[in-house]
Amino acid sequence: MPFEFKILVLNIRIYPMHKKSYTISEARLKAEHYCIYQDRCQYELEVKLKEMGMIPLAVDEILIDLIQNDFVNEERFARSYTRGKYRIMKWGRIKIKQGLKAKRISDYCIKKGWEEIDLDEYFTILEQLAQSKWAVTKGSNYEKYGKVKRFLWSRGFETDLISEVLSVLVEN
Repeated sequence: MPFEFKILVLNIRIYPMHKKSYTISEARLKAEHYCIYQDRCQYELEVKLKEMGMIPLAVDEILIDLIQNDFVNEERFARSYTRGKYRIMKWGRIKIKQGLKAKRISDYCIKKGWEEIDLDEYFTILEQLAQSKWAVTKGSNYEKYGKVKRFLWSRGFETDLISEVLSVLVEN
């Protein structure tokens, strides 16, 4: 009778050790340059420092220093992330919120980020996306409705807004 082996797989991220080791001041300087290039959140910076092979105590010390010197600011990051994903990527609020949650941003900062979204412009973007997808989608109106609705859901728009926009498209 054969034996059954069950393997437990843990979701553990392993950070490779670089050949070069960094002092705290060198790592702080690299982290400053990393933050200057683009707004970063604490989580991204923590991952970067761990990838550099820094020990947790050094990571904490560098993070505290960068926060005090305003290289890292969660609220500023949430605002710029929201602006970019909303205006450039044309994401909805749900997908933006999920992205910010994945980067471990607080609910307070997420709400501050949402202040960057103009509701009239948001609805206009939703209408434009729906109209363009409706035009290229093949099938009956029923099939188009489902495909466009799934597309807009995947972009992170709210169900009630999607239904409102699609009801106008179906009538035309």
